[in-house]
Amino acid sequence: MNEQGRNPVIDASFEQQELFPIREVSRLTGVNAVTLRAWERRYGLIQPIRTDSGHRLYSQADIDEIRRILGWLERGVAISKVGSILARGHALAGQAGDATDAWLRWQHQIRLAVQRFDVAGLDLLFQEVFAASTLDQVFSEVFMPVWHDMAVRQGGYGQASEWLFFDQFLRGRVFARLQLAHVPRSRTVLLAPLPGQCHELELLVTSLILGSDETGVTPLANGQPLQELALVCERLKPDALVLFSHQPLTAELTRHLARLAAVLDCPLLLAGEAAEVAQASLAGSAIACLGAQGSVMRQRLRQFLAGQLDT
Repeated sequence: MNEQGRNPVIDASFEQQELFPIREVSRLTGVNAVTLRAWERRYGLIQPIRTDSGHRLYSQADIDEIRRILGWLERGVAISKVGSILARGHALAGQAGDATDAWLRWQHQIRLAVQRFDVAGLDLLFQEVFAASTLDQVFSEVFMPVWHDMAVRQGGYGQASEWLFFDQFLRGRVFARLQLAHVPRSRTVLLAPLPGQCHELELLVTSLILGSDETGVTPLANGQPLQELALVCERLKPDALVLFSHQPLTAELTRHLARLAAVLDCPLLLAGEAAEVAQASLAGSAIACLGAQGSVMRQRLRQFLAGQLDT
């Protein structure tokens, strides 16, 4: 270790990267220097390196992390909760091992195809990724990171059009796979978005991931009135209703969901980052939390329907 407490081998690795001073990072991300320092000191979200004179220098990886933080804040997640969400994502990425290189290569190829508005090229990549990856990996490690990144970077000329093109492409392909999977199952689950709290693509992907050979999942349309869900469930008679959101529940919404759970003829479950944030506060209530990570949500849903998971 050197006199600043840093490993010189690690420092040497940074010499191979382009490093940015805090004022440039503020310009690139829109986050002021005071906030960046607070995220580092108070929450440990970013760890820039320091020069001998104490100035902060940020790598491209740090800038990407800042943009991920902004993405969660824009969804309404409290800054105090963002660290644990990012840590789970990093842990999953670390477990991936050598597959990470393939995922990054695919992401790069996807970006290039989107920039060219190349439907045929995207189709080939979609098929290639599906053939080589699990269902969870297809979306959580390859397509959705690109989609999320493009969603928050729409300031430049053409970027909004590129994201809309990519979003439309993915919605079409995911919907087609949902239709192929639409055969009679022993159990049926309805998946509904909490009003104004997710994009259609996120709902469709979650439907695809939650489904299994035993359980068919039907997504309801964005805009589905929360107050009419009891009527929908009465007529369709699902085995469970899953509500999906990436934004934390407000106190008012939590009370509304408790009233909904009391009048439903089927169990009520919560999925998405909202479930991660609310898990402790909903413990022991009539609402079960499935979490936000694909395989975990699917496993918990299977356990719940089998009577092996309590609320």
